[in-house]
Amino acid sequence: MATRGFALDLKRLSAFENSRKKLQTQVEGLQSKRNSISREIGKTKAAGDDITGFLSKVEKIKDDLKILEEKLSQVQSDLQTELAIIPNIPHESVPVGKNEADNVTITKFADIPEFDFKVKNHMEIGEVLSGFDFTAASKITGSRFVVMYGDIARLHRALIQFMLGIHINEHGYQETYVPYMVNADSLFGTGQLPKFKKDLFELEAEDTLVADERKRTYYLVPTAEVPVTNLYRDSIIDDKDLPLKHVCHTPCFRSEAGSYGQDTKGLIRQHQFEKVELVQLVRPEDSYKALESLTRDAEVILQKLKLPYRKVSLCTGDLGFSAAKTYDLEVWIPSQNAYREISSCSNFEDFQARRMQSRWRNPQTGNVELLHTLNGSGLAIGRTLVAVLENYQNHDGSVRVPKVLQAYMQGQGVIVGLDK
Repeated sequence: MATRGFALDLKRLSAFENSRKKLQTQVEGLQSKRNSISREIGKTKAAGDDITGFLSKVEKIKDDLKILEEKLSQVQSDLQTELAIIPNIPHESVPVGKNEADNVTITKFADIPEFDFKVKNHMEIGEVLSGFDFTAASKITGSRFVVMYGDIARLHRALIQFMLGIHINEHGYQETYVPYMVNADSLFGTGQLPKFKKDLFELEAEDTLVADERKRTYYLVPTAEVPVTNLYRDSIIDDKDLPLKHVCHTPCFRSEAGSYGQDTKGLIRQHQFEKVELVQLVRPEDSYKALESLTRDAEVILQKLKLPYRKVSLCTGDLGFSAAKTYDLEVWIPSQNAYREISSCSNFEDFQARRMQSRWRNPQTGNVELLHTLNGSGLAIGRTLVAVLENYQNHDGSVRVPKVLQAYMQGQGVIVGLDK
């Protein structure tokens, strides 16, 4: 925990646990005493004797028990709240470090392109091609949304179809469609709640037709990881069905609380964006092999698009809350002269599975055990669109369409301008 920059308050946890044990012992003692008196009442009634004295004792125990049970419930709740904000334990192979400066580059793919003209950023390219309208999006919704038109909108859609096709047909994932709203249990299961509530969009729905649906709280999905992984909450999976591999395209909604700077303009950090997500549930002994495979699946998309990128192993101080190990894929953005994250591929080991109670029956032991869960972006569509626009730009602001996408663009090889 210390290598993650997390201060584990053992004294506080021990105090809660000692209090829980003490109260539970007292509750069980009173319950045992109540049961004993109840047996005496039965014997006394059977003998035809007066049970008034016993009844007053039972009533006193009932009152005391109610007070103790309420205290026990509160302590258990406090303990669970403390436990729920403890992050996962880093895998031994994760480099130790404080922040992203200590991440370790594993590999690089393709040379950084050289331009003989001043490069435009994706917003400038979008303006030349009349493909983005941030002003209209601000009018109809607010800041950090976008409206896309014409060929850029088609290119955005082409990226989605291309990625889904590769992951389904070449990598063996099952295409999956899920709701775009989830409940709190789902977000707790994958680790977004309670710690990251401020980053979520919360909705309150009222259904006057169904009594148990009234005033239910929902959340817009921050990533397809949440609904897809939670398909297996409170489940026991047969060994023959493993590994489970899902690919899912959804919009993603994030409040991005606290973010600022240049990323709040353009497509890099939006409140709503599209993503193709890869999710796997596997046997524990297979999870680190699966992490390498899942990461390669995401890399294939970048390689087929011929986009320069690097693969980075996150250090302990930069790991996500639920992850035991993470590889980031960072694509080259010419206008920023920097690599930027386009995919995070993580092994959560049994951290999420424990919260969700996602299990499998081990045929070797016959025991029910926790699964290991993994996921990764394959890829984030908006950031991939940014990378394509900037890396494939021409001096006049037109953009070459990568060969692998031309079939999705009716054979179009260049985007030269749009007529709204």
